[in-house]
Amino acid sequence: MANSKYEYVKSFEQPDILLQNVWIVVRIDGRSFHKFTTKHDYAKPNDDRGLSLMNRAALEVCKEFPDIVIAFGESDEYSFVLKKSCNLFERRSSKISSSIVSYFTSQFVYRWKEYFGEHELKYPPTFDSRCVLYPTDENIKDYLSWRQADTHINNLYNTCYWALVLKAGKTPIEAENELRGTFSDGKNEMLFSRFNINYNNLPAEYRKGSVIFKKQVQETNKETGLTKSKKRLVIEHIDIISEKFWKEYPDILGLK
Repeated sequence: MANSKYEYVKSFEQPDILLQNVWIVVRIDGRSFHKFTTKHDYAKPNDDRGLSLMNRAALEVCKEFPDIVIAFGESDEYSFVLKKSCNLFERRSSKISSSIVSYFTSQFVYRWKEYFGEHELKYPPTFDSRCVLYPTDENIKDYLSWRQADTHINNLYNTCYWALVLKAGKTPIEAENELRGTFSDGKNEMLFSRFNINYNNLPAEYRKGSVIFKKQVQETNKETGLTKSKKRLVIEHIDIISEKFWKEYPDILGLK
């Protein structure tokens, strides 16, 4: 009811409008996903079904919110970068964050059977989210580099940990103790010498995560046979730490 005596309660709402002309990152993260993946029999250290479902949910988010210029995902986490000029929900942090994470979660549940078949979804997953602002192009590139570097660090550790547990018969505590204080070289040597695993030969998705962005692709019309170049959202597993990526796709951040 308009102009009722109760309308004063609106004054308790705090403004949360984000600063103008800065990059907005919405990072979502699975809540208690160790429990969730165990309960749903995820393969260790990487479950292709789970990763593909995460990527699909993120792809649908990018379609729904065209202000997203690039997204990066690893494990149970995804980061969505919204352009500086974004005016979605008048840049209200809570609205942007809640809308993206709720749409991602709904897509995750909605498409579960597409990737897990008859493997029942035993209880609904939850994801948390937050908005973080980055003022410069260099800042946002460094943020994405940080997430990709984290992907490598986490995956190398998890690959070693689960090799020790599943192949060497170590207990979780024994595996943790054996890995404590080790560096990348030592972990790579362990995988190769003890388990015949060349880390660099593992799927790029495990080592580098997933990148969603718009890319020029060639599409052929089935009726006319004509081929045209169009921009489409793609999911790739490539290096985004190197400047090569940003030179090849400068339009992502409007650098050209």
